Amino acid sequence: MNQPLLVTATQKAGPRLTLAIGAVVVLLLVALPLCSLLPADHALHVSAYTLTLVGKILCYAIVALALDLVWGYAGLLSLGHGLFFALGGYAMGMYLMRQAAGDGLPGFMTFLSWTELPWYWAGTQHFAWALCLVVLAPGLLALVFGWFAFRSRIKGVYFSIMTQALTFAGMLLFFRNETGFGGNNGFTSFRTILGFDIAAQGTRAVLFLLTVALLLASLYLCWRLTRSKFGRLLTAVRDAENRMMFCGYDPRGFKLLVWVLSAVLCGLAGALYVPQVGIINPSEMSPTNSIEAAVWVALGGRGTLIGPLLGAGLVNGMKSWFTVAFPEFWLFFLGALFILVTLYLPKGVVGLLKKRSQP
Repeated sequence: MNQPLLVTATQKAGPRLTLAIGAVVVLLLVALPLCSLLPADHALHVSAYTLTLVGKILCYAIVALALDLVWGYAGLLSLGHGLFFALGGYAMGMYLMRQAAGDGLPGFMTFLSWTELPWYWAGTQHFAWALCLVVLAPGLLALVFGWFAFRSRIKGVYFSIMTQALTFAGMLLFFRNETGFGGNNGFTSFRTILGFDIAAQGTRAVLFLLTVALLLASLYLCWRLTRSKFGRLLTAVRDAENRMMFCGYDPRGFKLLVWVLSAVLCGLAGALYVPQVGIINPSEMSPTNSIEAAVWVALGGRGTLIGPLLGAGLVNGMKSWFTVAFPEFWLFFLGALFILVTLYLPKGVVGLLKKRSQP
């Protein structure tokens, strides 16, 4: 076979191989919750710990995908996506706390001698309103912040610092008991969701499958978006914003739309994270968490969509092992990983694989 035919065959095989690997991964993910329903002594049984761990990583993968949308395609490095993730989690946590309290006040309010619910807790006993809050809380905050930031033409490292300051301010606010969100303990001790026992294996399996469905839907949405005319304009914002403005486009609207969409995806991921993990507290808003998300995207390969999913899985898998074996060294390892990826893998793992696959 001559060289041109070999190159053509390789180019055609690449997408097919990717689709085949993706299909296998999806089948394995769908099989996990089904295996968790098997008896504990069965060879294929999956423990509740494993199911929760993988479900948590899948939620983080959605955050990585959302960050890749704004950083990889629009060139906006956010160090505050942990705030949007936590807001979605708190919105769902409010509903779960109301379900656990019944007709009374949530436990932490009783402990603090509160006599009535704050006004912003109104309606949180209804699941439909909780879902609205999951979308509205991060979406409106992103809209307001983005409108002022992009209107002021803040970009680059200044934008990153502002997003980090935003999430740090949110963390400090939620740590205060008087804000009505449980202080440093946050929300925990959930019992039911839509009337189902939240600790039951069947409920956990359904939540896991919903997380898989949200990840696939988010991936498809981002894929369609980035390969449309809008996606090409986003990359123009990233690579040549001034030239884009010279051509008559206003980049502020494109930035704002993708910024709000990214925040909403994070909020949805947080809403599925909370009932699976069983707790939400202000530590989820820590700037360290947002920096970790940037490491996921950088390691996997920004601007690739698949890369951030791979990065989130690799880093969180290593974190689960590292924090048990060498907990005091995890942050040092994370920092070293980010430096090494920046220096030697600027296009991430996906970029390295593409380079090696080229004839």
